[in-house]
Amino acid sequence: MKVDEIPNPSAAQLAELPRQIGFVPSVVSDPKVLSTDQIRKYNEEGYLMPFQGLDRDESRELRAFFDGVLAAFIELGRTSYSINTAHLRFARIYELVHHPKLVSVVADLLGPNVVCWGSHFFCKMPRDGKRVPWHQDSTYWPLSPTKTVTVWLAIDDADPENANMKFIPKSHLHGLIDYDLTNDVDTVLDLAVKNPTSYGDGEVDVTLSAGQFSVHSDLLLHGSEANLSDRRRCGLTIRYAASDVATWYDWHKKGVVVQGANVSGAWANPPCPDH
Repeated sequence: MKVDEIPNPSAAQLAELPRQIGFVPSVVSDPKVLSTDQIRKYNEEGYLMPFQGLDRDESRELRAFFDGVLAAFIELGRTSYSINTAHLRFARIYELVHHPKLVSVVADLLGPNVVCWGSHFFCKMPRDGKRVPWHQDSTYWPLSPTKTVTVWLAIDDADPENANMKFIPKSHLHGLIDYDLTNDVDTVLDLAVKNPTSYGDGEVDVTLSAGQFSVHSDLLLHGSEANLSDRRRCGLTIRYAASDVATWYDWHKKGVVVQGANVSGAWANPPCPDH
């Protein structure tokens, strides 16, 4: 099966799945890189940042790689938001999702057995005018239980001027939050949560320099405003899950073991692409 043939289930299909939805706190007792205070903060607030993932040379090389990929996708008539499941398309990203500075942080939150099942370039071009409504990632995913951590790796500097991501601390503790459908042409997603701050504390800017990353729970509310600046804002989201997580709709074919064992035995663990 080709990457683009793995389906994205509808809201109705997701509602029929026997998913266990609720924040699963980290119980790692011997963290390798995080402190016990950081793990406590993640459990309480649903995110951690910033971490230094790539050095200057690595960051420069990744940006140059993305520039080439973006140009190719646009030439094919695709958008800057459409470069998904990148770890199964490009050897460069397959290797990147194994990066020890990324995986070591994630393993201190999920435990020693970790898969990467998702990677998506989210690129807001200068003055592109599209916002990302407040949402929870778990709303869209046929996974159970909800034990996924997202790494948001900055390819460009991200700050309020060019519409950095924002978090609502503690919103991950409310389970799956009701949402409304939106047909707004200026939004990237079609689902939106109203009154997000009623589910947690005030908005937090995810301000990152290129090469830095944040991590957040799959149940944390997050979103971003439209980029009205003259600067691009690109990040690579990398989705990691504990390897005992179950999937439906062939999503197991996306999963690559990056540390430890394939506990469920279901993840396909495909090899590195040859390009």
